[in-house]
Amino acid sequence: MSIPSLRERVASEFPAALLPLWAVALLLPFGRSAELGVLLCLAGCLLLRDPARRASLRGRWPLFVALWACYAGAAAISALDAVNPDKSWGTVLAALRLLPLGLYAALVAAAPARQAALQTGIAVVVAFWLLDAWVQAATGWGLAGAPEAERLSGVFGSENLKLGPVLATLSPFLLIAARRRWGWRGLVAAFVLVLVPVLLAGSRASWFAFGLVALAMLWTETRRPLRFAAALALLAAGFAVAVVVAAHGSSAFDARIQRTLQALSGSEANVDFALAGRARIWQTSVAMIEAHPVNGVGVRGFRYAYADYAAPGDTFVQPDGSGAAHAHQWVLEVLSETGAIGLLLWLAGIVAAVRGWFRADAARRAAAFAPALALVAMTFPLNTHLAFYSAWWGLLFWWLIAQYCAALAGETEIPAHA
Repeated sequence: MSIPSLRERVASEFPAALLPLWAVALLLPFGRSAELGVLLCLAGCLLLRDPARRASLRGRWPLFVALWACYAGAAAISALDAVNPDKSWGTVLAALRLLPLGLYAALVAAAPARQAALQTGIAVVVAFWLLDAWVQAATGWGLAGAPEAERLSGVFGSENLKLGPVLATLSPFLLIAARRRWGWRGLVAAFVLVLVPVLLAGSRASWFAFGLVALAMLWTETRRPLRFAAALALLAAGFAVAVVVAAHGSSAFDARIQRTLQALSGSEANVDFALAGRARIWQTSVAMIEAHPVNGVGVRGFRYAYADYAAPGDTFVQPDGSGAAHAHQWVLEVLSETGAIGLLLWLAGIVAAVRGWFRADAARRAAAFAPALALVAMTFPLNTHLAFYSAWWGLLFWWLIAQYCAALAGETEIPAHA
């Protein structure tokens, strides 16, 4: 195939209009650089001059706006009497930057073909990260250097241990793309490709999140209880083998397993040790919630209020009076920082998102399945989490929501000049 024809094929299968959204995924390992994708989405919205395109937003943007209003509204109400007003109001203002993601996704990625192209592009990025992670696991060196002492760090680097959470969250894109391209064999291969780096990344929350993704994909393949149970038994056996092999091949992974097993002793000290101190953080967050039940201590104010509610001798309390950065669980994060009002707004957003799913037809649900499953893995409440009001994790969260809303409100075709 000649270079011009290859270029034309790539352009037809992955239009340039999708690049700003794809850039968010591509730049995730580089910290705040992912904000460049948001800036490009904003520029795309401002440069769009097609009246028909703008008019079409009236039916395709309301869900995203409603969800954003719940998120930003909870933050704004919490900021009224926040413990650190500058930090809280700064977070509220920063939430405005998320609106172009939803607007731009509705403009350029609403059609199923565009969604499929974008999701394939994301799968390619995830596959590249996985290749680097496998090389790092095998050789002790990857594109970002050596792994962290206890965890595989991959392209994110040893100072930024987010490989596990991001792989688990974005794994649906790779699994679905492999299933679409190579059938169930591709799905199995992709599952193994993701499983080992997720295990070696050492994030137990990521193990659980990827387990949820695997269960959901297994159900979509079987659709019948008996077939699902049989496939689940095979999946469990394969997972057990992977754990045993990883434990024997990696002393760091074995240490994570042994630390996790400490929770089975039942003693408070061992449970806290197994949870890496999160039990203390959760106890402090509960005390914070009891003291500020209505609108919390203020969004992103957790660390500044922590010392006032921590138990004596809590090692998370720093000499400058700050403490743990966030609650490490999204329900506790929302309750402690934005109060009951904030949680009610979040629950209203969840109801709206679920209603949007059930009101969409089968084709739109299929287009939205990858971001929907990623969001479920990311937010499942019986797990631990990164901070959803932080700049980086919050951006990933809203980037997925933008795709989800655009797919559910998708159009049947894209104008030739778009």
